[in-house]
Amino acid sequence: MAVLLEDIVKSVEHLLNLIGKKSQEQSYVDPTLDPVLLVPGIAGSILNSVDDKTGKKERVWVRILGADHEFRNKLWSRFDPATGSTVTLNADSHIEVPEDRYGLYAIDTLDPDMVIGGDCVYYFHDMIVEFLKWGYKEGTTLFGFGYDFRQSNRFEGTLERLASKLESVYTASGGRKINIISHSMGGLLIKCFMSLHSEIFEKYVKSWIAIAAPFRGAPGYITSAFLNGTSFVQGWEQNFFISKWSMQQLLIECPSIYELMACLDFKWEHVPLLEIWKQKRDSNGNATDTVMLESYPPAEAIPIFMEALSANKVSYDGDDISMPFNTDILKWANETRKLLSSAEVPDQIKFYNIYGTNNNTPHSVCYGSAETPVADLHQLPNLVARYIYVDGDGTVPTESSKADGLRAVARVGVPGDHRGILCDRHVFRILKHWLKADHDPLYNPINDYVIIPTAFDIESLKTEGLQVTRLKEEWEIIGEENRDCNKRDGKPFVSEIDIISCVGGDNNKSLKEEAHASIVIQPQNNGKTHVELNAVSISAATA
Repeated sequence: MAVLLEDIVKSVEHLLNLIGKKSQEQSYVDPTLDPVLLVPGIAGSILNSVDDKTGKKERVWVRILGADHEFRNKLWSRFDPATGSTVTLNADSHIEVPEDRYGLYAIDTLDPDMVIGGDCVYYFHDMIVEFLKWGYKEGTTLFGFGYDFRQSNRFEGTLERLASKLESVYTASGGRKINIISHSMGGLLIKCFMSLHSEIFEKYVKSWIAIAAPFRGAPGYITSAFLNGTSFVQGWEQNFFISKWSMQQLLIECPSIYELMACLDFKWEHVPLLEIWKQKRDSNGNATDTVMLESYPPAEAIPIFMEALSANKVSYDGDDISMPFNTDILKWANETRKLLSSAEVPDQIKFYNIYGTNNNTPHSVCYGSAETPVADLHQLPNLVARYIYVDGDGTVPTESSKADGLRAVARVGVPGDHRGILCDRHVFRILKHWLKADHDPLYNPINDYVIIPTAFDIESLKTEGLQVTRLKEEWEIIGEENRDCNKRDGKPFVSEIDIISCVGGDNNKSLKEEAHASIVIQPQNNGKTHVELNAVSISAATA
């Protein structure tokens, strides 16, 4: 959303609180709330390495000092096709997820010491803070489930832990059924559990809300992760974190990553492709002057992965270990996808889906160019990928996240990026409504009014150097009759806001932005006051 529009919306929300008359700052514990279990996605849990001899624990994800060395030594692993598990290369240790704060510690702030600082290592932190404001209590109505994200989403060890967690949450909350909120790959984990342990799911779960779930895969992100690695921290912090190459070696042996590849039987609006500008060779294997762009859909891209990574290896404890594209994991992941496609939501359980929009999201991946073609596929891990983008949250395409294949009560798109959507105020409003954390809309235990969002629409487009953003939002304030609101003889209160901003930009250019907003507050009728905001902003770079 444009900066000025964001400022306008915040101002209007402050106005709404003034209209409501009373402060909402008081915190409280609401004993009537049903419990919530938060489930993160890939790389969304703190992981500890535990020494099998001494029992000493050491955080290996996420950490800063010695991060890359400890990551390689304690977290690198190999897939065991006999058990379906990913086994750490270090034979003297194993990986555990901390259970402090009823599981919330492991998924709250991934760098609890805040060595990096900023929100780059936040996960569910903002959502946890928000839920506590609503009256949830850690250990009674608010819990977390972190897990070893290297493992398959149908790994029995993880599913057994989840079954135990559901039972303990149910007991701790006094026998109340649970609302599960999953993010990203956590949605695939819950879907696998629902399919394989349906009786337990039915016994303990009331509703499941999936946020930014890659139900049909994250094609562009996973393709580049296999071939080039990935970084979970952006900007200067990367210099102190785990290298993309080290991360690539981990992901190549992670079943969870293979389970995020593009779904083969899904009818994509635009089929995700791996594209390579290749220099053709003659029958003798000699390079020619002919250059062609070759495109490979998901199934045909597998041989490319295999050849590109055929010589990949790591040095560990003095030994060279081959780390090619793992076809055993691919077979396992294909079975997982079959399981996911057959999952169904039990009749008495409500399912909701929130997906991200309005972000350029990698979909197809291209290597080389007409001027610099790829002569050897082994070069791919050392090349910089270029992307063809689709709409999504920056990681998961919208069409993948929407296509849950389940009986949903509602599917809602929210403009936001993959991680940022977890602290989005509109998502908070939606969750509060679905979880009935606002109870009967006519009553709140602290305030004698409640503000309910009734409509939200945002549209942004770029044309001829201008970016135009249009916003419409509506609220309904429900409370006691307010005589001051009825002194306008039945006429609505109308106000307008105009803001102009000009700030310095790159290349000696400045960014000029203008925003205009109108606010209409209708007279109170039967205890209800309707408020409507219409706003538009126009921004342009000027010399």
